[in-house]
Amino acid sequence: MMEHYDIDGLVEYGAESLPGTLLTINPTWRELDKQVKKAHQAERKLQAELTRHTLMDSVDIQKKAESVEALQTVQIELARLRAERRDMPRKVTLDSLPEELRVTQLLPLNKMLTDVVKMIAYRAETALVAILRRHLKKEDEARALVRELFVSSGDIEPDDAAQTLTIKIHRMANPAHDKAIASLLEELTRLAFCHPESGARMIYKLV
Repeated sequence: MMEHYDIDGLVEYGAESLPGTLLTINPTWRELDKQVKKAHQAERKLQAELTRHTLMDSVDIQKKAESVEALQTVQIELARLRAERRDMPRKVTLDSLPEELRVTQLLPLNKMLTDVVKMIAYRAETALVAILRRHLKKEDEARALVRELFVSSGDIEPDDAAQTLTIKIHRMANPAHDKAIASLLEELTRLAFCHPESGARMIYKLV
């Protein structure tokens, strides 16, 4: 929620400092951890590619050699990143960080409000992800697609006579995502949600 939606920032009219002795995740360690995970994914992908090349008689020696070289390069980089992460403290005190990296906390009332909003928003996102998972294999891909949907361009067409409000979402980046989003919009239309103010029935379409 903090990374993708900045919900705290929407209502952050006040904040208070935290004790300097409080331990927090070291930002440098966190960045190294992300790089390690990314390199590990690249290693697994290259290992799978090399396995395919090994099993295929039609693949020439040059391609196999290139796959081996790419895998070795990634493994060396992964070992370096892991060593750096191992030598880096995972947690540090707040007062050891630069001023711009020190976290604060919302004033208590604001925090209660944002916690409620976060829970509602996360549950809504998770429900949408569950529908998309019927068409997408990975949950991370489904969540990323939901975030893309939230910022996608679209058109709103009210029809007072029919008491409907049609939301036309512009197409996604690729056909697979189009298919998943179209199915999601059909499901939302079947649920027959009504606009909270006008009472118009919501219709969702991919155009």
